[in-house]
Amino acid sequence: MSDFAGMEDLLQDFLQESYDLLSDVDNKLVDLERAPDDRGLLNDIFRGFHTIKGGAGFLNAAELVTLCHLTENLFDRLRNGELELTPELMDVIMAATKGVREMFGELGQMVMPQAADAQVIAALQGALRGELPGAAPPAAPAAPPPPAAAAVEPPAAKASGAGGEPDWQALHASLTGQPSGGAAAEGQLAAKSELAAAPTAVAPAAAAAVVPAGEQGPSPFGRRATDRPGGQPTSARRAEERGGRESTIRVDTSRLDQVLNLSGEIGLTKNRLTSLRADILAGKNDAETLHALDQAVSQLDLLVSDLQNSVMKTRMQPIGRLFQKYPRIARDLARQFGKDVELVLAGEETEVDKTMIEDLADPLIHLIRNAVDHGVELPDERQAAGKPSKSLVRLEARQEGDHIVLIIADDGKGMSAERIRAKAVEKGLISEEEANTLDERQSLNLIFLPGFSTKTNISDVSGRGVGMDVVKTNIQKLNGSVEIRSEPGKGSVFLISLPLTLAILPVLLVRLGDQPFALPLSLVREILPIERGRVQEVGGKETLVVRGEVLPVISLARLLGWPFQRYPEYGVFMQTAERSFILAVDSFAGRDDAVIKSLEDFRPKGVAGVTTLSNGQIVLILDMKELLADIGHHPDMAAGLRALASA
Repeated sequence: MSDFAGMEDLLQDFLQESYDLLSDVDNKLVDLERAPDDRGLLNDIFRGFHTIKGGAGFLNAAELVTLCHLTENLFDRLRNGELELTPELMDVIMAATKGVREMFGELGQMVMPQAADAQVIAALQGALRGELPGAAPPAAPAAPPPPAAAAVEPPAAKASGAGGEPDWQALHASLTGQPSGGAAAEGQLAAKSELAAAPTAVAPAAAAAVVPAGEQGPSPFGRRATDRPGGQPTSARRAEERGGRESTIRVDTSRLDQVLNLSGEIGLTKNRLTSLRADILAGKNDAETLHALDQAVSQLDLLVSDLQNSVMKTRMQPIGRLFQKYPRIARDLARQFGKDVELVLAGEETEVDKTMIEDLADPLIHLIRNAVDHGVELPDERQAAGKPSKSLVRLEARQEGDHIVLIIADDGKGMSAERIRAKAVEKGLISEEEANTLDERQSLNLIFLPGFSTKTNISDVSGRGVGMDVVKTNIQKLNGSVEIRSEPGKGSVFLISLPLTLAILPVLLVRLGDQPFALPLSLVREILPIERGRVQEVGGKETLVVRGEVLPVISLARLLGWPFQRYPEYGVFMQTAERSFILAVDSFAGRDDAVIKSLEDFRPKGVAGVTTLSNGQIVLILDMKELLADIGHHPDMAAGLRALASA
């Protein structure tokens, strides 16, 4: 039987509130480390932790109360000036908050938490007595490390000015070619997380190794969360093993009120339509009745659109709830690597589809780890390059039209397109001939190839060349795109563009014969005619020159394995993270906002889902990544057209 029989709802309320409080405490601890004399921060931290302790006491979670009480006493002594905040003391505090979070995981499994790690308790008691080791190992990152991010070895950093904070506007201008200055430039800063550098030396205080996810190993203060008697994993680990998602969502009551009001208006309009239908069936077909019918249908159309928008807004959550865990992760990683890094957050109020927030967690962790591990330099290296010793990593979100833009930027070493090309050739990922045809943007995108890494030594954090492939794959699953901008010596920017919601996808409807297909509109750049005289065959492949750029022409019939029945008349200029091309189609059926229906039990390769048109016809939404990956299995367009011409 559960240790909390009859208290399930109370326990869930406690956990929901306490997780938020603890995340807030973690972030304020990171701020406090930068401003140790800020009494306001200390008071906020003390109050938050005191609230957690009080809830734990109400639930009779004695071991959680013990850990909270010792940590609270430490905060109180800091608040009263009896202790001085040092990096070693902060490591002890961070280990304690990590232990509290692990106990929350046990509570989530409806069991009482077991005693905290003995070394954590001993470290807290020693700190209260003023006894701290001179070089205590830093706390492990707050979250288990994801698969290692790809590292790109940069050229030597160039001097970039005197000390002080980096000029983000100037960085943006230099990387994008757009003028800097004012809020517009600040708002358009394209994010960068650098992937650079051969393995760097780690300071002695940063020598603690990160234990890879799924492996056992010592934590800085003894055992891991799963090293409890009986080997029972925490709730976070169990949730990961189940692959489950959080099934609840917080919704502002004003949004629910709006949905309720619109539902009432739709009910009244439905009654009006029912009455008009009865009149028309009774033979009342005069102009006034038909006009009233037209008005009622128009009113219903507006109300349904408003209701759809309101329902979609109930799925939207501030992205700050995702951002709030990253300052702690960045701080812990910086301590391990002997770096001085500040994570700057912006746009935390930007709202994103809740399901998208969950899928963004891993890519953002990869990019932030990449920026801290490979992107920014050690303090002495930065000073030698004329930079301030403190590195800044920026994580920003903003809404641009019907898209959400995420920016991950650092002021570190930057990336060399030439060096990336050379490394990709060396590893056999591309040929020498292919490398010579790549421009700077395409060269930077090589870091997304599986297995790409410039690190020669594989560590627990990086070097296996899987991290950036994970980033690209996860973003593409969200119908988004990733753009990289980098300048050696100045830094890198990763720009992620995502749709506002995954429930509705803007699509372009194209036809092969009479059969329509839907293409994600986010990949479409232009629609143009295909004139036979302009199509040239290069190396047996059909190509078309568009504004000086030679683009391959790929037939949709070829991608789907359909027989060629006629010469395609139209082309869709499409651009993915890997390539640009012209997709040849027979005709167009317009643009639509598709309500996606997933195919859970059976999903053919190359099909992302289905949608239903206004006439009731079911249309397949194509997954261009899967189709393009399988492109070599079908005859090329030139061969198909030659066969068609000879038939």
